[in-house]
Amino acid sequence: MKKTLNWLYEHWMKATPFLAIYTFILIWLYVKDVDFGLFLIWLQCPFYWAHEFEEYVAPGGFLKFFNLGPLGSTRPDKPLTKAGSFWINIPLMYVLLPLSGVLSHYFGNEWGLWTAYYSTLNASAHVVMFFIFGRKYNPGLVCSILLNIPLGVFTIWYFLANNLVSTGANIVSIIVGIIAQASMMVYGFAYLVPQSKKEGYHKSTHN
Repeated sequence: MKKTLNWLYEHWMKATPFLAIYTFILIWLYVKDVDFGLFLIWLQCPFYWAHEFEEYVAPGGFLKFFNLGPLGSTRPDKPLTKAGSFWINIPLMYVLLPLSGVLSHYFGNEWGLWTAYYSTLNASAHVVMFFIFGRKYNPGLVCSILLNIPLGVFTIWYFLANNLVSTGANIVSIIVGIIAQASMMVYGFAYLVPQSKKEGYHKSTHN
């Protein structure tokens, strides 16, 4: 089991281009002309997998950037490890996002609107990091600007403009999107940063 998990920690991200391409083709062919709102919800998945491809494969280097930059570590491989990245990404991007598409199909598109808010918030964080850290590229920035933010904003506008979501469901979607993004930030800054300080490889411990 441990060997299998170690293999997944190293290679999970390599599936992202295939998942993104095949999923995009399928929803373009079978969902777009049937239910455009549902198509926009499903589209969050391939666009986010493309985002992860940029972060972890080509050009990659997100773990190094995030550890040395936002988390203030002196090590490129800690405190956010490959295992930690796996357990952050898989439940959210490979389970909850597709599950939201399925629930939207059976119970109404409102079930998936939170993904647009989350995608917009998460992608916007890359833009914020660009300005905070010397206006330098960070892995995921290009997809954030070209794919995730435009899709997220357009999806929200489309749902509101066409009355596809009630006020209550929209508020819940905003809250869930914020919670999804905040959970990642809490894990990073409330757990990983104190861990790096405790173990002595945080930059502040060397000042």
